[in-house]
Amino acid sequence: MIDALGLEHLFDLTATEKILAFFTPLVIFAAFFVVQLILPGRRVPGYVINPETGQPRNYKLNGMLVFVIAVIVWATEVTGMPRDWFYRASIWSVAGGTAFAAVFSLIAFLSQPQGEVKNPIIAFYLGRVKEVSLFSERINVKMWFYVVGGTMLALNSLSGAVWHHDQFTGQVNLGVYMYAAIFTFYVFDYFIFERVQLYTYDLIEENTGFKLFWGGLVVYGWLFILPLWGMAAHPAPEFSTAWTYFWLVSAPLLFLIGWGISRGANLQKYMFKRFPERKFLGIIEQEYIEAGERKILCSGLWGKARHFNYMGEIFFGLAVALTFGHFGNPWAWTYLAFALAMFIWRQIEDDRACAEKYGPEKWAEYQERVPYRIVPGIY
Repeated sequence: MIDALGLEHLFDLTATEKILAFFTPLVIFAAFFVVQLILPGRRVPGYVINPETGQPRNYKLNGMLVFVIAVIVWATEVTGMPRDWFYRASIWSVAGGTAFAAVFSLIAFLSQPQGEVKNPIIAFYLGRVKEVSLFSERINVKMWFYVVGGTMLALNSLSGAVWHHDQFTGQVNLGVYMYAAIFTFYVFDYFIFERVQLYTYDLIEENTGFKLFWGGLVVYGWLFILPLWGMAAHPAPEFSTAWTYFWLVSAPLLFLIGWGISRGANLQKYMFKRFPERKFLGIIEQEYIEAGERKILCSGLWGKARHFNYMGEIFFGLAVALTFGHFGNPWAWTYLAFALAMFIWRQIEDDRACAEKYGPEKWAEYQERVPYRIVPGIY
C-alpha cells in the first residue's frame, strides 16, 4: 500500500527517528510560543471587540521577526537538525502534531465555561470561546496558530526541496524548487500583511477549538505540503526545451495571478473595515449596503463575487498542481482538491454566518447585487 502510494521514502526512519519525529511538533509549538512571547512586536488594535472592556482587542504582532529567525536557524543547522529533517519526519510529525493539538484543545475546552453549544463533542471541536489571550494579551492563541503554521509551511517546503536535491543530483526537478519558493513567498507575504489577518473570518467569527488548533498548527504547517510527499521523489519531467520554458513560466505566472486576486481582495476588505471613507488604491469607490450598524462591501473585487478571494486561492492551488511538471501524477493535484473542497464548503458556511450577522433581508439584497459566489460568471 505504502509503495503503491509512492511514500515509502517517508517511512524509512529508525525507531528512534520515529519517536523524535512524533515529538518534533511539540518542540516546535513550545519554541514558537516562547519566542513569540519574549520577542518585541507591534501592539495594534484588531477588529474584534473585547466584551469585558467594549474596546477592540490588542494584539502583539512579531510574526515576521519569528519567521526570519526560524529560517536562519533551520538553514544554518545551528541546532544540529539536518535541513531535510522536517520532510523526512512528515508522516510521524503529522501524527504527533494531531495528538498534541487534541491535548491543547482539550485543555482549552476544560478551562472555559460552557457556552451556547451544549454537546461536548461539538463544543470540543468548535471551541467554547472566540479568543484565548495569555500573559496580559502578550500572546494571542489564534495568532500563535498562524505564526507556527505559516512558518512551518515554508520550512517543510524548503526541507522537501533539500531532500529532493540530495536524492536527484543531476536530475533535479526545478519544479520542486519552484514549489518551495512559491510557498515561502506566500508565507513571507502573509507576514508583511500580518495585521490584515486581524480582520479575517477566523479571528472574527471562529471559536478556539480543535478545528482551529489542528487546522492552524498541523494542516497549515504540515499538510499543506501534501503534494510534496509524493512529488519530491520524482526527477525532472522529460520535456522538450520549449515545453520546459513554457512550464517554468506559466506555473508561477498562474500563482501570481491567484496571489494577486486573493491578496487584493483581502486587502480591500481590510482597508474598508479600517478606512471605509477612502477609495481602495485611490481609485475604487467603497460602495456598501447598510445593515444596521454594519456595512456589506459590494464594490471593487467584492462586487465581482461574494468570496472573490477564494478564487485566488483556487488559482493558487492549480498553479501548485502544475508546478511539478508531472501532470498525470495524482499527488500533484492533492492541494488543489483540498482547496476546492475547503473553500466551497467554507463559502457555504460563510453565507450562512453572514445571513445571521447582517440579517437575511440585507444579505439577500447583497446576493442579488453580487450573484456569483466565488468565480464570476460561473459559480
